[in-house]
Amino acid sequence: MAKAAVVILADTETHADLGRLVNALQAAREFKEAGDEVKILFDGAGTKWIGELSKPDHRLSGLFQSLKGSVYGACSFCATAFGAKEAVVKSGVALLDENAGHPSLRKLIADGYHVLTF
Repeated sequence: MAKAAVVILADTETHADLGRLVNALQAAREFKEAGDEVKILFDGAGTKWIGELSKPDHRLSGLFQSLKGSVYGACSFCATAFGAKEAVVKSGVALLDENAGHPSLRKLIADGYHVLTF
């Protein structure tokens, strides 16, 4: 069984950013459907996606909801810095701050996860 941590760093601003998000969610879905362990982490500008994907009318909302159980969390520092903290909290996604306000990628690697960034 594989263990993957999918880190979404893509902003919400461009078509290319949307493409990176889709690739990240598709990769997470592939791992989940294969029965692997997968954790989705929103970091940097990627924290802004949580509010967007939580909107029922967003075209990727269904995919996001189907993966919600695999969402590990969002960077606390970055969610604040990018103005996404309120939306993250409202969505029920955990704010992670193990590493000076940021999530610990080292912990994920030490726990055997392969880290994929998008």
